[in-house]
Amino acid sequence: MPSEPPPAEARTDVDTERLGRLLGHPGLAWFVDRVRQRMARGRPLTGSVTLSDPDESQRHAADRLLGRAPRSSDSLSIRLATVDEILRRSGVCPDGLAAAVIALTGPVVLHAETRNREERAWEEAYAPLGILDAELAGWAERICSDGLVRRLARTPEAAAPLVERAVRTLRALPASPPTSRATFAARNLSDAHALDEGTPLATLVLAGIRCLTGFPDGSGAQWRREAWASAGLLKDDLSSTVLTLNLRGTPPLDWMADAGEPAVLTLRSLTRSAPVASVPTTGTVHICENPAVLSAAADTLGPRCPPMVCLQGQPSAAAIALLRGLSMRGACFLYHGDFDWGGVRIAAALARSVPWRPWRYTAADYRAAVTVVAEAPGLTGPPVATPWDPALAVALVECGVRVEEETVLDDLLTDLGQRSR
Repeated sequence: MPSEPPPAEARTDVDTERLGRLLGHPGLAWFVDRVRQRMARGRPLTGSVTLSDPDESQRHAADRLLGRAPRSSDSLSIRLATVDEILRRSGVCPDGLAAAVIALTGPVVLHAETRNREERAWEEAYAPLGILDAELAGWAERICSDGLVRRLARTPEAAAPLVERAVRTLRALPASPPTSRATFAARNLSDAHALDEGTPLATLVLAGIRCLTGFPDGSGAQWRREAWASAGLLKDDLSSTVLTLNLRGTPPLDWMADAGEPAVLTLRSLTRSAPVASVPTTGTVHICENPAVLSAAADTLGPRCPPMVCLQGQPSAAAIALLRGLSMRGACFLYHGDFDWGGVRIAAALARSVPWRPWRYTAADYRAAVTVVAEAPGLTGPPVATPWDPALAVALVECGVRVEEETVLDDLLTDLGQRSR
């Protein structure tokens, strides 16, 4: 009878010396390995195992084991039941082939048991994800299903501390006030380089930040810097800037406002001294997306122009810090941006940080602009909702063309001129 799947441990009545001479020959290592593989898969030890193109040593060892005359062929085949019977009848291993393999090579762990044990270890590694707030639930589910953690960590043992540190980091975000990544990492992870570019932790946390802040998809170094900044983590406190016109509150700002010239504020200046800018007497700040609008306003209206802030694309940490500070001191915001999906995403990102009302940035304004634009370029990218005016997203889809701020610049300057009186 062929032997059954292996017992947990080798029997003590095995004649190990004779077994070593019988099955322990190097020429039979391939045979023992094949049997062990079958045992690990839980398969019965029946049928034969075959070796293609055996060498002379392997042929001689098989013939000696089976007690047969030498043979010559392109392959070598050994019936498992025959070896099992030899071991039992000879008394070398009364329990047969499976017990003999265990005695020679050690206990065999079933692959299914190994897989189950590994899956339990992965579940334990993912356990810290359970304490995350609902806003990060999508990220937690995604990294479990798409294999990101497994690719970064390779093993559950390495994944457990990686996931724990990622969760700890994301629960401390967004950073307020914004700070450098190195400072944040030193404070929260006891390692200033823990969030350096290219580290597994940085990769995992950046994926979480996109879920946390709703930052749009993208690629490249500049996109990564802006994604980190959306959660208040900066390369440093000088690289993040915001462009302004006619804000007051410090001697340099007052001097620039008296001259009607744009000013550039760094995040450092906005977070290390307060307040940098005071609330304008009108209580209203106009926000635009593109520097060309602010520059034209400075050229046309100079010091008479109402206070303005230019985002220059996705809101920087400096822009968010400035606008939040102004909002807390009573300022209201009017916003205009490009009529395209990128502009809509910028507007939506700003709305997650401060409240604003549209400034010629509704469906009616877009449809009016489309009628006077010649050869407008087509829209690109996936559509985005426009909560401040749901009809705007519908109009963008229907018309299918983009209208940049510079195209409606005269209308914007007219508004600013009327409000400067």
